[in-house]
Amino acid sequence: MKIEDYLASLPQNIVSGEEVQLSDKSFREIFSFVDLGGNDVFYHLGCGDGKGVKIAIDEFHVKKGIGIDNNSQKINQAKKFSGDFFCDDIKNSDFSDATVILFWFTDEKILKNMMKKFEELKPGTRIITIWGPLPNCLPEKVNFPYIINVAPFKKARSLQEQLLAVFGVKCVDFVTAWEFAERYTKAIGNPDVKNDRFLTIIQTLVIWINAKNLGVACREEIPESIKTYINIMKMHFDIDFEHLLKE
Repeated sequence: MKIEDYLASLPQNIVSGEEVQLSDKSFREIFSFVDLGGNDVFYHLGCGDGKGVKIAIDEFHVKKGIGIDNNSQKINQAKKFSGDFFCDDIKNSDFSDATVILFWFTDEKILKNMMKKFEELKPGTRIITIWGPLPNCLPEKVNFPYIINVAPFKKARSLQEQLLAVFGVKCVDFVTAWEFAERYTKAIGNPDVKNDRFLTIIQTLVIWINAKNLGVACREEIPESIKTYINIMKMHFDIDFEHLLKE
């Protein structure tokens, strides 16, 4: 089974991040990183059960905390917390007064629509994304997997420039790929699981193969460690990565 087919077999709301609830620890890391504080109007787009907005208000004392989600059950859950919660499609929502936005969506159609709205935000508005920056943009600051984009956005000249800016390196080797994959796993994983090795291996392979195909891997040859994990995924999980490697 190709890795694309495996990912397609998973519930899409999990793959896109819509059904992944960040831990309280992750929210605190994100808010500390973005320097959230009393002068901020904070929006969580895709707020789920509202815990992020609650922490922003109760612990970081934002001026205003707003959560938006299209799941009415989750919004009803969230309304037990302080803050303003709305059941709406984020593409139709008004968040023009925001100073900080937490936005974690990977669907290309959503991203395309939202970028039009983001381009109209007032200068200095910080948008926190997870795993990757906004499309075609260079990050302002990175504490991977958390990334800050600031309006007006800096445009990336290429995918290569964007990828290297995220990782903060001149080229991507196995160690870099593994380190950043592990950071991502720990950020989104179940806090009761010390290390989801399966997810870390998948993300490591995705990072390194993308870097190689973009011409920013540190070496042309495939490292033995990458070969080993490709074989492990194929032999033990019937998940194939080899076709992704461009000649």
